[in-house]
Amino acid sequence: MSRMRNALASFVAASGVALFASTTIASTAGDPTEPAFRALYKELVETNTTLSAGSCTVAAERMAARLAAAGYPAEDIHLFATPDHPREGGLVAVLRGRDPSAKAILLLAHIDVVEAKRADWTRDPFTLVEENGYFYGRGTSDDKAMAASFTDAMIRYRKEGFHPRRDIKLALTCGEETGEAFNGADWLATQHRDWIDAGFALNEGAGGLLDGHDKPVYLGIQAGEKVYQDFRLETTNPGGHSSRPVPDNAIYHLAAALTRLSAFDFPAQMSDTTRAYFSRTGVLIGGDSGAAMIALAKDPTNTAAEAIVSRDPSWHSMLRTTCVATLLDGGHATNALPQRAGANVNCRIFPGVSVETVRSTLASVIADPKVTVTPSGELSPTPPPPPLSARVLGPAEQVAHDMWPGVPVIPTMSTGATDGRYLNARGIPTYGLSGMFSEPSRSGVHGLNERIAVKSLMDGRTYLYRVVKLYAEAR
Repeated sequence: MSRMRNALASFVAASGVALFASTTIASTAGDPTEPAFRALYKELVETNTTLSAGSCTVAAERMAARLAAAGYPAEDIHLFATPDHPREGGLVAVLRGRDPSAKAILLLAHIDVVEAKRADWTRDPFTLVEENGYFYGRGTSDDKAMAASFTDAMIRYRKEGFHPRRDIKLALTCGEETGEAFNGADWLATQHRDWIDAGFALNEGAGGLLDGHDKPVYLGIQAGEKVYQDFRLETTNPGGHSSRPVPDNAIYHLAAALTRLSAFDFPAQMSDTTRAYFSRTGVLIGGDSGAAMIALAKDPTNTAAEAIVSRDPSWHSMLRTTCVATLLDGGHATNALPQRAGANVNCRIFPGVSVETVRSTLASVIADPKVTVTPSGELSPTPPPPPLSARVLGPAEQVAHDMWPGVPVIPTMSTGATDGRYLNARGIPTYGLSGMFSEPSRSGVHGLNERIAVKSLMDGRTYLYRVVKLYAEAR
């Protein structure tokens, strides 16, 4: 996963200000259902689901067994895997609603995790360790916290006899963390849309931010995410002997192209989500930066305000498509003129902007017919952001205000990418919402010693359980 921790985190970390010092995270002490959740979470974290050595299929089977034990009939549990990717399977389960005409709500979480080498970690990454108020282990946050919370909620609903108005569907999928892996969310959206068809989906992609004193600053709700796409820049040349250099040199052509690219910024643009983010966050921050954010939300062509906001890399990225060189190759011998030179340029594309638009812009900026610009890897879908309607925002705010009074719910756009892009592209609006707060450091997500605060996980679990119930009952 590429969960965005936006620039407000940097502001909070630098200032050390407790913006909502009187507010504490709600406690789940005494919850009789917590031990069962802890056991489920432990089993999921301790099931290795890395691409190299793990198995999402095993993890999905274990969660399916828990759902079956809670009373879900076999026809409402779908385990899936393809013959060419037997270890990259997943699970879909359904809690049937009472109104067949009401569109379902889908709970989407990926169960694969980033690679983790035991020798590099302080603790075994695949043993759940609770220490000093934190759970440690690979996937404790990304994304087994949500996968476990969603599965646990489905179990609790069934045991309680909850009969919602609309179906509640759960999809646990593999392949989100590794580009070359089988992607379960994409496969479901294209091959078994009927299994996951829904009015909208909840997914990872936004959490809550804690200040330097473990107090909540805001809770994010993600509506839209930037799209990942690599491009190959390449130039070729007949080459020749290095003792007879000429100006027409493949490496020089590539170097000039990259220099032009380094000086270029895509223009700023706004979606409803980012406009709401900058206007509301500007009020929180105040000062020159806050005023610039508010001004830019009103008028994205305000270059003076943009210059101030763009000083922060995260805000700069939220405002536009970004492209950056990440890999270089060129030449074939130390004593020969290069016959080929190339670079990988990684772009994060603003929602709704096509891959071809970005490619043609890059070619125009490079302005050298000898340098080709070609998309590499699978072409990513580029859907527009889903609408942040009252039916989505209302319940999210209602439960948040009850659990964390005075803490605002702020729409945000991820500058990374999640599996939500596949669902959004195929007509299932997908939103990031977790109710899990974390510190600005991101707690080792994708890195060493990944962790999540025990209190944050338990409160997020409660938040999701409550908000999904509201969504499931809404008219």
